[in-house]
Amino acid sequence: MTQDSAGHRLAVLGAGVMGKGITALALGRGLPVTLIDVDPDVLAPAADQVRQEMRLGLLTGALPRDRKPGELRTSTSIADAAGATVVVEAITEVAELKVKALIDVAAVVAPGTLLVTNTSSIPVDELAASAPRPEDLLGVHFMNPPYLIETVEVIPGSRTGEHATAALSSLLEALGRREVVVGDGPGFVTSRVLHRMINDAAALVHEGRATAEAVDALMEGCLGHPTGPLRTADLIGIDNLVDSLRVLHERTGDESFRPSEALLRKVSDGDLGRKTGRGFYSYTDAGGVLPVGLR
Repeated sequence: MTQDSAGHRLAVLGAGVMGKGITALALGRGLPVTLIDVDPDVLAPAADQVRQEMRLGLLTGALPRDRKPGELRTSTSIADAAGATVVVEAITEVAELKVKALIDVAAVVAPGTLLVTNTSSIPVDELAASAPRPEDLLGVHFMNPPYLIETVEVIPGSRTGEHATAALSSLLEALGRREVVVGDGPGFVTSRVLHRMINDAAALVHEGRATAEAVDALMEGCLGHPTGPLRTADLIGIDNLVDSLRVLHERTGDESFRPSEALLRKVSDGDLGRKTGRGFYSYTDAGGVLPVGLR
């Protein structure tokens, strides 16, 4: 792994939607990345998909045109995170799996290496309770797509060390991101507010009160939401959204976080959003978007 001028070398765990997006952001900013996923079928297309996202970032002006891209390596072995100065965990939203990944990677990187969890809903202290070096761990909730959205939600745990927060600030500066620090707890701020909104919006469509297109048009035109909650759900991945809602429901006891029948049906049908070509909207190969109904 080569070293960039700022000294940041990233290992990203998980080649899903967020892992690829974070990788595209870092590469586009000139940072070297090792993208790791234990599933070779997931990893195989990841490099091409990351490059596609980088091209989109360049076309939209979200990534700098005057910077040499960082070097990308891919691997199915967590041992290849050795030498990273920052590890970003971006695997599925299941606490036990995240803890295992953090334990495994802590065994191969040097003490003091910044460990970032990109969890959208699991409290950082819950993960830190089982992590071997909780002082190295904090939460950073990148929004999707990470290379387009400049603000990130930062969640220090109660045992996060000053060295970790300083290293994170340096990393985010290199990535051109603006950090907003919030307190720890289920869903933090963004997911606590947004996921309930999406759940309610999906229920309205399921009840036949409005189409997905109508809901999004009202939220965009009346309340200033940039994409609308249901287009946002398709972007997040409806399966990922359901996982996060379950975490929020289990940890808060708030029934408004129980995944709606509308979302559960989408997952059952395999209509997971943009990544499968169909969610609340249908996505054509040419990039067009068409509204679809719930079956």
